[in-house]
Amino acid sequence: MNKKILWITRTGLFVALLIALQAVTAPLGNQFVTGSVVNFLLIVSVMTCGFPTGATVAALSPLVAALFGVGITSKFPQLIPFVALGNFVLILLWFLIGNRKLINKYASQVLALITGAVGKFLVLYVGVVHIAARFLTFPPLVLNAMSLIQLIVAAIGGAVAIAVLPVLKKAIK
Repeated sequence: MNKKILWITRTGLFVALLIALQAVTAPLGNQFVTGSVVNFLLIVSVMTCGFPTGATVAALSPLVAALFGVGITSKFPQLIPFVALGNFVLILLWFLIGNRKLINKYASQVLALITGAVGKFLVLYVGVVHIAARFLTFPPLVLNAMSLIQLIVAAIGGAVAIAVLPVLKKAIK
């Protein structure tokens, strides 16, 4: 099969899953559920399909969410670049660390979970709460959503990914 077609198909599948799961979980009004699901899909995309797919899904996620009226970027589109950058940092750290065998694959994934969650949190917290908020006006709810919650939902998404990845990788082979 042509590698470009396979890449487009896999990437499109993850973008479609992201849209569907954001649309299903957003009405619950719970950032912990939606954020954890999104982070899980970002991590699974990079760990099963590689960096180009993960980076594409990470970049498109906040834009697509805004276009479909899902999540915080639909109400505050000025957050799209910050969320995309936070997503990118998350998948980059998972890509660089999560597939290595430092002690063993599980230890590498736990380290990827920690560094990825902290990296995404720092990008969003510093970028939105400490930099963007100086130039743009955001309600306290937005600033709260870009704070510690990001660390928690990235960690939850990573923990679920660690549990599911072995099964997914086996199924793909």
